[in-house]
Amino acid sequence: MYKHVSKTWKNIFKDNYRPLRIRAVSWRKQTTIKRLEYPSRLTRARSLGYKSKQGIIVVRTKIRRGGMRRQRPRAGRRQKHLGVLKMKAKINAKEIAENRVQRKYPNLKVLNSYLVYKDGRHSWFEVILLDIHHPSIQSDDDFKYHIKK
Repeated sequence: MYKHVSKTWKNIFKDNYRPLRIRAVSWRKQTTIKRLEYPSRLTRARSLGYKSKQGIIVVRTKIRRGGMRRQRPRAGRRQKHLGVLKMKAKINAKEIAENRVQRKYPNLKVLNSYLVYKDGRHSWFEVILLDIHHPSIQSDDDFKYHIKK
C-alpha cells in the first residue's frame, strides 16, 4: 500500500497537481511556521521516523526560494568583480528550514524533514520534532539514540 502512495506523490510533483496548487494558496496566507495535527505526506513522514503518538510534533515551514543576490556597492572604489551575482548558500533549503524551526521550538529536537511543495517563490517543508523529555518518547526504543542521558 505504501509503495503505491509514494508513487502517487511522485506523480503529483511531476504533474503539478491542481488540488495541491490550490492548497498552496492557503499556505501562502498562513504564518511562516505552522504547527500541524498530522503530516501531509504520511508515507514520507513514517519513513523518516514519524509515529502518531504524544511527544512527536509536525511543523510546516515556508522558505523563500531564489539566489542570494547581494546589494551592489554604492560608495567607494568599484571593484572589477563586485560579488553581487551567482552567490551560493553554504547550506541547502532543507537545513535552513530545520534551523528556523529549531529556533522557534528550542525545547524540541529535530528528527527529520521533507519537502511538501514548491512554487516559483516559496518551498514548504514539514519538520518532525521530538519532545525528548516526554515519557512516551523516553520509553520508545526507536528514539533512544536521540536522547542523551
